[in-house]
Amino acid sequence: MKKPTANAVVAIACAGGVMFMTGAAFAAVPLYQLFCQVTGFDGTVRKADQAPDVQLDQTVLIRFDTNVRGLPMTFRAEQVAQRVRIGETGIAYFDVTNTSDRPIQATAAYNVVPERAGPYFQKLQCFCFEGQTIQPGQTMKFPVQYFVAPEMATDRESRGVEEITLSYTFYPTQGFDQAAIAGAPPSSQGSGAAG
Repeated sequence: MKKPTANAVVAIACAGGVMFMTGAAFAAVPLYQLFCQVTGFDGTVRKADQAPDVQLDQTVLIRFDTNVRGLPMTFRAEQVAQRVRIGETGIAYFDVTNTSDRPIQATAAYNVVPERAGPYFQKLQCFCFEGQTIQPGQTMKFPVQYFVAPEMATDRESRGVEEITLSYTFYPTQGFDQAAIAGAPPSSQGSGAAG
């Protein structure tokens, strides 16, 4: 058996490194998303199975911010803010309208500011990370059911939080051909609620 040359070993190592890095790049986004959802890191909201049994007298103002990236649609919160007691379940509604003459496919992502409130802002129902197909001219209403966990009031870093902004951004679902919609330049729309 012939021993590989030094150049062949380097070439094989480089090819293996490229394949590993390509695989890591594809795995990074879902793994980071999972990590953030589990830990609340970077203002990512956690998904809860049930609301807490305890409601505190302390209230928090929840602001809702809406954004659109690269889609011919309007997106707005029916209320720009709600005041809820810590531990109380709140519900907010969002309206999305396809302003084009073709169906569009979109997905919403979200985050919370300040980031230190992320682990305590928890949702029971949400339309985020679910691909949506919206027909031409169609308006859809999406609910978000949420609460602020009572533990936030005793956490040293977050106990002074009096205002939380929940920000959603709709973006094209992977594989959606934005160029197929004639005359629909990429747009950015905000509700201005994140004041």
